[in-house]
Amino acid sequence: MSAALLPKPQMRGLLARRMKFHLLGAFLVSMGSAVLYKETCSSNLENSSFTLKFGVAEPRKQAYADFYRNYDPMKDFEAMKAAGVLESTQCKC
Repeated sequence: MSAALLPKPQMRGLLARRMKFHLLGAFLVSMGSAVLYKETCSSNLENSSFTLKFGVAEPRKQAYADFYRNYDPMKDFEAMKAAGVLESTQCKC
């Protein structure tokens, strides 16, 4: 009869034991993704075919380049001044 008894389940420290495992796993996954993102965004890997490089980094660089290609800061300043956004300048409307 004693051979058929099931072992008692662990009741104390179950959450702490599982948290150690899951925190370690989450840390490793986050560090791995950060390294992968950093590697794909660096300029020395131009021939890299990682998805993040072409899915995130390159479109972002292109968007910034497109924005600043035709950006006129004085025109933007004058528009904000005329709209009354800047409190330190007086509007000469």
